[in-house]
Amino acid sequence: MNIPRPFVIDQRRRDLGGGMEVGRVLPYAGGRMVGPFVFFDHLGPVNLPRGVPRTLDVRPHPHIGLATVSYLFSGEIMHRDSVGSVQSIRPGEVNWMTAGSGITHSERFEKARAEGDVLHGIQSWVALPEEHEETQPGFAHFEGAQLPVFDEGGLSGRLLAGEAFGLKAAVPVLSPQFYLDLRLAAGATLRLPSQYSERAIYVAEGAVEAGGDVCRAGRMLVFAAGDEAVIKATGPAMVMALGGEPLGRRFVEWNFVSSRRERIEQAKADWRAGRMKLPDLDNQEFIPLP
Repeated sequence: MNIPRPFVIDQRRRDLGGGMEVGRVLPYAGGRMVGPFVFFDHLGPVNLPRGVPRTLDVRPHPHIGLATVSYLFSGEIMHRDSVGSVQSIRPGEVNWMTAGSGITHSERFEKARAEGDVLHGIQSWVALPEEHEETQPGFAHFEGAQLPVFDEGGLSGRLLAGEAFGLKAAVPVLSPQFYLDLRLAAGATLRLPSQYSERAIYVAEGAVEAGGDVCRAGRMLVFAAGDEAVIKATGPAMVMALGGEPLGRRFVEWNFVSSRRERIEQAKADWRAGRMKLPDLDNQEFIPLP
């Protein structure tokens, strides 16, 4: 069978400040999304020694029009936000923060500062449908035991959000989508769900073959609508699978996402003027508007 070649996106290295680097995959040139996924960063793996400085922390900052999805393979991050949430995230758990009309939060490496840590994970943003862009902000945390899992034929995984392979996650999504953490044994094959218009694979570790090409860690494979989306692991591999239905054009500037450029300008003005509430338990500093 002749399997079409997927479109390949290479990660670009970005400095978040304080010496913390990520591999940024989305957004891609022209604001390219995958279903509702508008942003995708691969963090680490990075060794954080005991006593790591606070300058490495992500100070309070704002979001609108999206949901942030934090997921770790290793390490720990402490989250605080302006709706009163204080929640650490550990491997195999999901922090899902719906920004909606506006939220602020911080992400701090407190475990690393006290003990040292190896941080490795994915930070992604999911755009909200236009009718939900101004929804009430909120936060939800899901332990690993609350997330659906499967294990068969050299392929095992955890469903982080949405629906796939007959499973449905409890995460409060607002549009059709799927998001999976998958492990493939050498030679294992994965077929992505066919019911979604847009689908992609990100190779976090190892390498996979798709459409006759080998794709190594740090690359995202985006499959065309209607194409058979199949990968085969050339050795043990760890991948993230994601996608869903497109929501239409989104403007992305700094930490803001919206279908309307003027809404982003309003959010920038609100942040600049101090009109967005900081987290109650982390309100002594913030990241200024660039």
